[in-house]
Amino acid sequence: MENSTKTENTIDLRRLWMLLRAHIWAIIAWVVGLGAVGFVLAAFVVEPKYTSTTQILVNQKRNTADAGQALTAQQADVQVINTYKDIVTSPVILKDASKWLKNPTEVVKAAKPAKYRTLADGTKKLVSPAEPAVVRRAGRGYNVSAKEMQKAVSVSTQQQSQVFTISAKSNDPEKARAIANAVAQTFKSKIKSIMNVNNVTIVSPASRGITTFPKTSLFTLAGIILGLIISIALIVLRDSFNTTVRDDDYLTKDLGLTNLGHISHFHLSNKFSINDNDSNSGKKKRV
Repeated sequence: MENSTKTENTIDLRRLWMLLRAHIWAIIAWVVGLGAVGFVLAAFVVEPKYTSTTQILVNQKRNTADAGQALTAQQADVQVINTYKDIVTSPVILKDASKWLKNPTEVVKAAKPAKYRTLADGTKKLVSPAEPAVVRRAGRGYNVSAKEMQKAVSVSTQQQSQVFTISAKSNDPEKARAIANAVAQTFKSKIKSIMNVNNVTIVSPASRGITTFPKTSLFTLAGIILGLIISIALIVLRDSFNTTVRDDDYLTKDLGLTNLGHISHFHLSNKFSINDNDSNSGKKKRV
């Protein structure tokens, strides 16, 4: 029984191998065709997504002379990163980041209050007038709601590291950079009042976003694999539905018929003729 099963499996695999060899060019055509389709989709059809990242360091001031205190403070910074991770994506940060992103400005020169000098008679004399703050636009503004920003922003950390990364995704590389920088700057300024600490430093501002989706190589590879699967499936299905008798074994073993013999095929030459002598007409007939 086992030998019969092995024989059938061997025959099936051999039949499959013969089918693949017979249709090798069709398989290659499917593979190349769908691979090209995957490349075209990734390169020209699918809308790309860009990702920009910025890195933030959590490092509070410590007494370098006391090694034990420095180690304790470092461990505290590592543990508090998980809390910071949740705060970054909270509405209190994203709402302010959304407002700033609509009109991004930066302070070039801080405002100065007016200075007065008190005279001997108690009156105050103006020494220097007040100076307003000098601000300038920090870049192009984008209208991104806090809800949209929450979907676009993600935070990643590394084990036992005092640095965590804020990533922003968008369909525009410059917009991705603006979102990441807006969230980082807002977090840095708001964390002072939220947790009464001043241990956050932006060590790597976000740069122009890079393409993270779609991956042209992955789309092309997926097309190649899909072409291979589809072509083999079609070949096997076509062969399975083909009821034509292809060999004698099917007639003798499967149907139980007796093989009475074979009829050979031969081709006649165009010059072949048969002479038929007709006694009545005395003419030769040519076939």
